[in-house]
Amino acid sequence: AVWSRENTRDAIWDAFKRKEVYATTGSRIVVRVFGGWDFKADEVERHNFADRGYGGGVPMGGDLSAAPAGKAPGFMIRALRDPDNANLDRIQVIKGWRKSNGETEERIYDVVCSDNRAIAGNRCERPVGNTVNVAEASYTNTIGEPLLTAYWKDPDFDPDQAAFYYVRVLEIPKPSWQAYDARYYGISEMSQEVPMTIQDRAYTSPIWYAPEG
Repeated sequence: AVWSRENTRDAIWDAFKRKEVYATTGSRIVVRVFGGWDFKADEVERHNFADRGYGGGVPMGGDLSAAPAGKAPGFMIRALRDPDNANLDRIQVIKGWRKSNGETEERIYDVVCSDNRAIAGNRCERPVGNTVNVAEASYTNTIGEPLLTAYWKDPDFDPDQAAFYYVRVLEIPKPSWQAYDARYYGISEMSQEVPMTIQDRAYTSPIWYAPEG
């Protein structure tokens, strides 16, 4: 998916060039993220969320540098479910960084969980649940949320360490295509190695931080 300012060849090309793009594993989830130094938690709910994001920071694919003294990057995130698909389970930020020896590490932060689940440490306190009926290849949207918003500030930020941040949005579990095929063809038993449920997801381009600018 591309966040393009216009539905024209030139505008779409420009969006690719600035890396303001994201991908999904199937469902048409909508996700948007901005990173900056001065965002506030309540601004993710503003009606002009995108204007504030562009005006005060950078979108997915953008670059941050030269952290102001005493500040860590903050991220405003919105995610909307595919209207023809499953509700959303959670939003995650995946941070990667380069250590002094040149090796890289990554850490997953759950930044908002559906159904009023708290975050314990960096992760949702419990799984979202599962409404899938494998035999019928069906599920219900009685769990999860159609819209999730989050503001997250890096609690482990090192201004002298290069890093990247990307957002991952997960749906609640639903039947896999193998479950739909089994239902259609009347197959009553599948190999235990075949996944019968799936959580589709969206991944954004990273926002990059470089201390040297």
